[in-house]
Amino acid sequence: MTSTTRGLHGLARATALAAGLLGLATAAHAQQQLRIGLAEDADALDPHQARTFVGRIVFTSLCDKLVDVTPDLKFTPQLATSWEWAPDNTSLTFHLREGVKFHDGEPFNAEAAKYNIERALTLPESRRKSEISSVQSVEVVDPMTIKLVLKKPDVTVLAQLSDRAGMMVSPKAAKEMGANLASKPVCSGPYKFVERVQNDRIVLEKFQDYWNKQAYSFDKVTYLPIPDSTVRLANLRSGDLDIIERLEPTDVKTAKSDANLATASAVGLGYQAININLNNGDKAKNPLGQNALVRQAFELTLDREALNQVVFEGQFSPGNQYFSPKNFYYDAKVPIPPRDVEKAKALLKQAGVPTPVSFEVTMSNSPRSQAVMQVIQSMAQEAGFDIKLRATEFATMLDEGTKGNFQANQYGWSGRPDPDGNIYGFVTCKGNLNDWKYCNPQVDKLLDEARTVADPNERKKRYDAAEEILAKDLPIIVIYHESWIWGMKKSLQGFQPHPDGMIRLAGVKKS
Repeated sequence: MTSTTRGLHGLARATALAAGLLGLATAAHAQQQLRIGLAEDADALDPHQARTFVGRIVFTSLCDKLVDVTPDLKFTPQLATSWEWAPDNTSLTFHLREGVKFHDGEPFNAEAAKYNIERALTLPESRRKSEISSVQSVEVVDPMTIKLVLKKPDVTVLAQLSDRAGMMVSPKAAKEMGANLASKPVCSGPYKFVERVQNDRIVLEKFQDYWNKQAYSFDKVTYLPIPDSTVRLANLRSGDLDIIERLEPTDVKTAKSDANLATASAVGLGYQAININLNNGDKAKNPLGQNALVRQAFELTLDREALNQVVFEGQFSPGNQYFSPKNFYYDAKVPIPPRDVEKAKALLKQAGVPTPVSFEVTMSNSPRSQAVMQVIQSMAQEAGFDIKLRATEFATMLDEGTKGNFQANQYGWSGRPDPDGNIYGFVTCKGNLNDWKYCNPQVDKLLDEARTVADPNERKKRYDAAEEILAKDLPIIVIYHESWIWGMKKSLQGFQPHPDGMIRLAGVKKS
């Protein structure tokens, strides 16, 4: 062997070694990144303006709250280390965590917490107003203690502060940007905002000054909205994603058969429904929006169990209320009505409306929403309903709902640990999520009373009475309660499913 040949072999070995080291370095670096597939794109990335479920998933990494919720629905410290109620439930005092910084380096303290709660109540664009409307004032007790003084007893406030109403943004950034904070959010969570490309990606990076940074393994987290569940799963199987939310029930078998994947699930807190425009502009002026008998007839065309079997392979739970049949607050006196086409036809005749009764349902462009509505469309047709379907991007649908540009729309609510969070904002006269403009003073009275009562049995009496009114008025027709199902790479360890459907990254890492 010549010296030249030996030199070439040595160069080849050196090149191979360098390539191997580079590959190891690249692999190590790749392990510090996480790519999450979402079923929709988020809306405004400002916790006081936002309303989407996927937005809450992003906020879980971006914006810490005063308190969080455990998998068994108990409240646990986050930015507040402890709290206590006054004996008469008219004030709530929080003791705040020391040494916390916002992503712009500003300190978190009692003044910052006071500013945030007041912003949630006063920002014109805030959707949190009705959630914490019972807060009369916020007092700074000392630099790390605040006291919420309530207008009246309201036991729901703690639950509200475990979600977006309790998320803290930097007062400095919020004052400078106002409502435009949504374009460049500055919070205090484990990850800080890097960039957003609408309908393409939201990128976060690890916040090095986070108070509990040792619990988080990833340097970068990217959220990618992929409405098509088949494409979302395909990206997971190909390795382009690490975890996906809302794995379709019909895809669970496929995911479980893949040796590289794992699944996790939790029964959800919320519901999916058809929401009917009753009084929000000209679009409400149709038989469905103006006549409760027509809405009752439409509900009687639904076979919720058949829908569950056909679309979800029986993995979800049929429902007709704001709480699932397994929930303590479900009213057994208002059971799921069986399908009755003849009775539906009789109600339409009683209502005096010509058939077919035509109306349009706006829905998400996700395959799940379209499958659900196609089955319902077919069922309702037998009783004399002609349903037109219009698919659109999810955030666009919500925006149109706010403006009253819908006759009915199909979407749901991800649910809250306190029952008030599943119903109050949707059906009270001034509820911030009441896009259909339903208003019944008796329902308001009952739900207001439920907010003041600590005893669960006494609270349930108020919710039952409200539900019995709502079951006749039907501004919202609940159709099912979903389980949250996640698919993920088997190499992803430490993920803990929560019934609120959030993706919490504390303790999650790649093996």
